[in-house]
Amino acid sequence: MTAPDTGSESVTLQTLDAMRDEDRDALPYGVVGLAADTIVQSYNTTEARMAGLDRASVIGVPFFEAVAQCMNNFLVAQRFEDEPELDAIVPYVLTLRMRPTKVRLRLLASPTTARRYILIER
Repeated sequence: MTAPDTGSESVTLQTLDAMRDEDRDALPYGVVGLAADTIVQSYNTTEARMAGLDRASVIGVPFFEAVAQCMNNFLVAQRFEDEPELDAIVPYVLTLRMRPTKVRLRLLASPTTARRYILIER
């Protein structure tokens, strides 16, 4: 169930949540779906390839504590705690396990959906 326009700026939280894993895998940017407790529930193929992490080693793991510690700060992780309704684009630099990489993050959360999402454009 892919939307006609699934660019990282135009895709909606509801569309992401309704997509099958195969549809999220086809997106040209990284998609990380988190439970409210930050446990990774969804990790698309694009993000696995770009981050160099196997999906099986990431699913079921606390994202900010064990996968992306470089995002465990007030710019990213804290926003999910402070803002129940969130749709923000954040210029960011990833630094964990790689040389510094400029990315654009889109943070999505709503009290009406079970998952929160981080979209990562490199």
